[in-house]
Amino acid sequence: AKTGHSRKSMNKSGGKWVIENGAIVGSQDVPGNGGIIITDKKYANFEVALEMRNDDGPDSGLFLRSSDTGKCYQAMIDYHKGGNLMGIYGEGIGGKPHVRNFDFGKDVTEIMVPSRQPNGDFPCPVKPEDWKSFWKHGEWQELRARITGNPPTLTTWINGVRFMHYTDTEKRLPDSGGIALQVHGGGDYTKQYVRYRNIRVKQLP
Repeated sequence: AKTGHSRKSMNKSGGKWVIENGAIVGSQDVPGNGGIIITDKKYANFEVALEMRNDDGPDSGLFLRSSDTGKCYQAMIDYHKGGNLMGIYGEGIGGKPHVRNFDFGKDVTEIMVPSRQPNGDFPCPVKPEDWKSFWKHGEWQELRARITGNPPTLTTWINGVRFMHYTDTEKRLPDSGGIALQVHGGGDYTKQYVRYRNIRVKQLP
C-alpha cells in the first residue's frame, strides 16, 4: 500500500499512518491534513471486510475503486455526530450518489432515523432503540462492502447485517481502482484516531 493526498488534504503527506498491535492506525499528521492509504493493486469486482475501532469524532471512509487522489465510491465511516456508517457517497465525483439510511444523533451511541439524505429505497434495518445493543462503541466490530458491475451495484454490512444495497444510475468511474482507507482533512484530529485490522479482500467474477 501507499499513502496519497486526497482532495481533502492540505499537502502530499497523506496524513499519519502507523501499525500498532496489528492494526492500521491513522490520524492527521498536522492539524487539518488528512489523506488516504491505498493498495498498489487495482480491483474491479470485489468484497472487502475489516474490523474497525475508531474514536468518536474523526471522519473516515472505506474507498472502493479509488484513484490515487481519492476519487471513489466511498462506504461511509463518518464516525461522529450527524455522521453515518456504510452509506454510499461519491467521493470526488460530485457527491453522487449519496444514499444513507440513518444519521448519528448527539454521538455515535445514538442514531436517528430517517437520515437527512435519501435512503436509496433501503430502510435502516436496526431500530434507534436497538442501536446500543447492536453497536458497542470502543469494541472491534466488522464492516463489509461489495462492488460489482459498472454502473456498480454496492452492498454494505455492519456486523453481518445488510445496511445498504444500491445500484448507481450511471458510470462515474473506471471499472477498477484501489482499495483505500481515509483520514479526512479539516479541523484538528491529530489526537483522535481511526483503527482498522483483519482486512480481507475477495475478488469476484
